[in-house]
Amino acid sequence: MRTKTLEFETANGPTTAFVASPDDGSEKAVILIQEWWGLNEHIKDIAGRYAAEGFTAVAPDLYRGRLAADSDEASKLMQGLAAEDGLDTIRSTVDAARSSLDVNHFGITGYCMGGTFALRAACEIEGFSAAAPFYGDIPEEDVLKKLRTPTIFVSGTKDAWIDQSKVAFLEDCTERYELPVHSAKYEADHAFFNDTRPEVYDKTAAADAWALVLGFFNDKL
Repeated sequence: MRTKTLEFETANGPTTAFVASPDDGSEKAVILIQEWWGLNEHIKDIAGRYAAEGFTAVAPDLYRGRLAADSDEASKLMQGLAAEDGLDTIRSTVDAARSSLDVNHFGITGYCMGGTFALRAACEIEGFSAAAPFYGDIPEEDVLKKLRTPTIFVSGTKDAWIDQSKVAFLEDCTERYELPVHSAKYEADHAFFNDTRPEVYDKTAAADAWALVLGFFNDKL
């Protein structure tokens, strides 16, 4: 596995992305969007896991170098990140990866705040062949109904933030607009994939969701 830092410009200034790729490279790229904590070691570890499975993982730094030390700081950083700024960074990441990393097929995934951005990006940014947002917020109906990217939406039935009413709204829109969405629900809490947080981590659910998403990306990218 190889890692590097990708530097690029966005509408609101320069930022970077953490890149992990197989030793022999890969044309299949997964854009990996951070949780509200920032581009921390946990996200970099997930990028490495994707690289071990044959993907080039690209994790853009939406906070431009800032990391949250606690949930209060994470909340402030997330609230200070405008939706269009985050989406522009994702667009710029795809452009930079295409020109600098020799990748041609893109999927997108993310967790918590990153799941929110991953789903919205799949609705609003062209060029993604697959999306796998984990327990992110659901965009408004006018945005959601534009979704054409095949998507697996991963949620936890014990999640008090992305609760079952929000998931039901997604499922209702999926049916009414015939959206390419598969809803994968686990009996688990918010952030159940995060193995650095034992209070919410669910090993069984995380392993199943990982296998599901890997198979999906292998099929679509």
